[in-house]
Amino acid sequence: MTRFDHILFASDNSVATITLHRPDKRNALTPELMDELAIALAEAEKGPCGVVILTGSGPAFCSGLDMERLETTSARTPEQNRRDSENMARILRALYEFPKPVIAAVNGPAIAGGMGLATIPDFTLAVPEAKFGYTEVRVGYVPAIEASFLLRQVGEKHTRDLLLTGRLLKAHEAQQLGLVTQIVPPDELMRTAQALAQSLLLNSPQAMQAVKRLLARHASRRLDAELEDAIEANAQQRSTEDFKEGVQAFLHRRRADWPSQRTPE
Repeated sequence: MTRFDHILFASDNSVATITLHRPDKRNALTPELMDELAIALAEAEKGPCGVVILTGSGPAFCSGLDMERLETTSARTPEQNRRDSENMARILRALYEFPKPVIAAVNGPAIAGGMGLATIPDFTLAVPEAKFGYTEVRVGYVPAIEASFLLRQVGEKHTRDLLLTGRLLKAHEAQQLGLVTQIVPPDELMRTAQALAQSLLLNSPQAMQAVKRLLARHASRRLDAELEDAIEANAQQRSTEDFKEGVQAFLHRRRADWPSQRTPE
C-alpha cells in the first residue's frame, strides 16, 4: 500500500476511509495533498472495498486551498497555474464519477474547495457545527470548477447567491438546499457513516456502479466543456492584481483594497 504524508488511508476490504490529515492547517489543500488524495481514490477504486468514506482530522473538514502556499502563486507561470487548476478539476470530477458510493463525513468547516470535497460525494453527513461556503470572491478568486457541480445540485439562482456573496452556510441551511444528506451529532458521525456504508454494502455492487455510470454519462459531455472553461478561468484569475491583493489581505488579516476598484490617476 502507498505511504501517504498528508492523508490517512485505511481499508477493511469492505469500507475504505480516507482522512485529510493536516489538522494544524485545517486540512488545507496543497498540490501534494491533492496528489495523495487522487492516488488514494485510485487505490480504493481498484481495491476490494465497496464504499469510501471521506473525512478530516481535527476540528475542520477542509479549509480550501492553503493560502500560505498561494502567496507564492504570483511567481508561478501560467502553465503552472493551469496545472494546479487541472489538478483540482481532476479531484472533484473523480469524486463525482467515482464508481463506488462515497460518503463525506464532514466533521467541521468545509470551505471553498473543501466544500466541493464535502458536497460532491453521493452522501454528505455533517455535524451541526459544520459550516459551508464558497468564499473565493472574498480573496479575489473564482470558484469556477466547483460552479459546474453546484449548478447541478442547487440550480442557478442559489449558485449565484452562494458564489457572488461568498457567504457561509450553517449545516441546516446546507441541508435545506440539498447539499447535506443528514446532520449527525459529532460523537455519532463516523458510526453513522459506517452504518450507512454497511447498508449500501447489502446492495448489488454491479447495480450501484451501473447507476453511477448512468448519472455520470448524462453529465459527461457538458462537464467536459464546462470544466475546460473553468480551468482556464481559474488559471487566469491567479494572475490578476485583485487575486494577489486578496491573498495578502487574508494572510495579514486586513480588509482588501481591490486594485480593480481604484480610480486611475
